[in-house]
Amino acid sequence: MSNPGPHNAGQGATGNSYGGAPPPSAGGAGQAGAATTAATATPPSAQNLNQIVTDYLKKKGFTKTEAVFRQETAHLGPDGRPVHRNDDSGPKKYLRGFILLRDWIDNNLDIYKFELRKLLWPVFVYSYIELVTQGYNDEAKNLLDVLRPQLETVHREDLDLFATITLPQHIRENKTMKLYQEQKYRIPLNQSLSGNLFHFLEREADAGGAVATYILQTHCHVDVSARGPIEPYSFEAIYRRTQNMELDEIDAQEGIPGVFTGVSNKDLLDSSAPLKLGPLPMEMDLREDVRVELEEEDQRRPPAEGRPTLVEEFDRKIKREDSADAPARAELPLPPSRARDVVMEMQKVRENRDRFRIEGRTGGVGIPVSACIFTFHNTLGGVSCMDFSNDHQLVAVGTMDSYIRVWSLDGKPLKSALEGEKELKANNRKLIGHSAPVYGVSFSDSIANLERNIYAEGEKPDTSTKLLLSCSADGQVRLWSLEVWSCLCVYKAHDGPVMRVLWGPHGHYFATGGWDKTIRIFAQDHASAQRIMVGHDTSISAIAWHPNGTYVFSASDETDKSIRMWSVITGNCLRIFTGHTEYISSLQCAPNGRILASADIGGNIFFWDIEKGARIKRCRGHGKGGISSLSFSAESNVLVSGGLDGTVRLWDVELPTDPAKANPLAAGPPQPGQPDGVAVANDSIAVAAASDGRSITVGGQAAPGAAGAGTAAAAVGTSGGGSGKKKGKEVQITPDQISAFATKKTPVMKVQFTRMNLVVAGGCYDPER
Repeated sequence: MSNPGPHNAGQGATGNSYGGAPPPSAGGAGQAGAATTAATATPPSAQNLNQIVTDYLKKKGFTKTEAVFRQETAHLGPDGRPVHRNDDSGPKKYLRGFILLRDWIDNNLDIYKFELRKLLWPVFVYSYIELVTQGYNDEAKNLLDVLRPQLETVHREDLDLFATITLPQHIRENKTMKLYQEQKYRIPLNQSLSGNLFHFLEREADAGGAVATYILQTHCHVDVSARGPIEPYSFEAIYRRTQNMELDEIDAQEGIPGVFTGVSNKDLLDSSAPLKLGPLPMEMDLREDVRVELEEEDQRRPPAEGRPTLVEEFDRKIKREDSADAPARAELPLPPSRARDVVMEMQKVRENRDRFRIEGRTGGVGIPVSACIFTFHNTLGGVSCMDFSNDHQLVAVGTMDSYIRVWSLDGKPLKSALEGEKELKANNRKLIGHSAPVYGVSFSDSIANLERNIYAEGEKPDTSTKLLLSCSADGQVRLWSLEVWSCLCVYKAHDGPVMRVLWGPHGHYFATGGWDKTIRIFAQDHASAQRIMVGHDTSISAIAWHPNGTYVFSASDETDKSIRMWSVITGNCLRIFTGHTEYISSLQCAPNGRILASADIGGNIFFWDIEKGARIKRCRGHGKGGISSLSFSAESNVLVSGGLDGTVRLWDVELPTDPAKANPLAAGPPQPGQPDGVAVANDSIAVAAASDGRSITVGGQAAPGAAGAGTAAAAVGTSGGGSGKKKGKEVQITPDQISAFATKKTPVMKVQFTRMNLVVAGGCYDPER
């Protein structure tokens, strides 16, 4: 017989295996199995799954993978999605994103900053719209207040409009806001910049990059181009600006039509950047010391009747320095003052009071100014540059033979601090060190010394010039001691020849311009440049300092022919002056800090309004060869120019160059075929009749001087009118010429107004002229 027990048991097992109902006797076991099945069907949470993976990696010994996995899952929420920080999810994220982007742009390369700054305006606009739309009115107002100073230069009117948009319905009803919302803002950008931009924003997503990326992707359209970086101060940009041409088609499509079409070159060249053109305030300790000494000087030597005291003259100077237009003293770090500075400031006040005053509005005549001209013989065309010390005791020339020679103007022996040269009686010294032609020399500041020693217990401070700078085609700038007559320091920074070098008005700093198209600002005690100004497209041909020492001007030759004004403090280009069509050979800023004069090889002199960045007038009178040097009088109303045509000419800065206003004494009788009021120059010394019947000389001859290389001779002449025709060619003279001093065969290389308003000039005799 069969055994049914096992058979029935087998069927039960089979039935359970295929989903049959469990037998009643197995109720406990069935409940446990159901619980297990339910637990298995429920998916694990994100934290449990992460823990399982972490345990597995740890068990297998994948320690690096485990560390990366832990880092990536550290900020996950219960749903497994990333948890944003509170700052990124709140209204403050928009300001953080803008600041992040702005700082990255400011720290970028200069050649990229112009294009990258185009991103800031749309990021601000859509951040503001987002805040107002979401109801964050206070945060939107704060965003506007914080960012207004950075944006109002170009977007002042737009920001005023945004200030009135405070509610969501304002955005829906305002036509401009609707244009911003309905269209995407187009931004032209170089392809390499766009890649760097989004890589940076992705890398800094938690610090504000995420919101900037969101705005650029949602509300903007980045037009990626394969062109090189665009710079608004490049030669191409300036040329297109003068021709009213757009830089490129892609730039014309920037922004949103009907709202804003981008920042054009015209906008950036509108000379809107604020300037501080007043004098730099004197150091407080130095100011007090000078005032005390001047009070004592007034007691010892009271001024003549009708003449102000030295303290009164000093107070007028301080009043000008304390004006709102003056830069802050702390903006330009300078060494602390010394006893020498006190004496020099006292003498400057005295000379300013006792100077020969030149009245304004001379009408082309005015008071005749004297000129002292030094002629150098037997130079054989080897002199390349020249400079006079400010106390007019020394003159230095640089030569094409790579050396520098320094003379005493009065013929007295030069001083030396070397023990072995105490008895040396030489009125000139030779400085050797450069290995190529010397293109520029510049003396440090100096002034005539006081007759007495104000420091009775100490040594009398020496106010003569102590240092000389030189630059050369060998790429070096050298600092020379005029006490031990040797090189103290070599500054190597430029790539190629250094064309110009010039001490700053307060000493310590000096500027250089090079063949490498850059202007560099050096501090005397630092071997490397403190500022590098880049923007010119060709070599630097001339440089000049602003009297307060916080700005420097530079001119470029060949195709550029532009003049640029740079901030020494920030290194930024603040003004561009265009108008010259020939090589710009000289620059000079007026002592009042308001007018810039520039000259070219075509004989043109341009006067510029620095604040407006606009040309005031053009003067003409020099003949063939162009103008090599310029200098302003202490009152800033007369300019002296020295030309390679062998003349020194004085110009009335304030008189317009309108021929209808020509003064007959200055211009002379009209010549055939010549407009009224324009004189024709000639080599002979002209004589014009003065209104009182006396005759006055128009021009003066330079004395031939002693023979021998480097010897100097002086000539003095005064004048009241124009001069000369050169080799049959007529030269038009504008009516604002006051006088002209003619030499026979001496091209003038350097002219300089002294602090007492005497003109000193120098040149090299050229027998072949």
